[in-house]
Amino acid sequence: MFVLFVVLNEIDYIEDILSGFVEQKISGATILESQGMGSAIANSDNESMPLFATLRMLIGDSHPYSKTIFTVLKDEAMVERAVSVVQEVLSDFKDSGIGFMFTVPVAKVYPIKKD
Repeated sequence: MFVLFVVLNEIDYIEDILSGFVEQKISGATILESQGMGSAIANSDNESMPLFATLRMLIGDSHPYSKTIFTVLKDEAMVERAVSVVQEVLSDFKDSGIGFMFTVPVAKVYPIKKD
């Protein structure tokens, strides 16, 4: 098993990605609000470090917030299908700042049940 993380700066495409997951029989994804470190620093009120002001000028409000999707997938074939969905939805973008994906192996999953 693997967990696929998709950090997405272009949040307007989240519904298309989730629809693609459903079409590929991938379910159970969780979406979190997220913010990158550079954006957090650039949008902070900390004026004590000159670096923060420089970052604020460089980054601005280009992508102040993002969404992080994660889903547990049973095998590498499912990972490849999920990655293909994301790549297809975002295929028109040439900008490398749109986000990134990575996987982490999962040893076990424990369902939580109410008795």
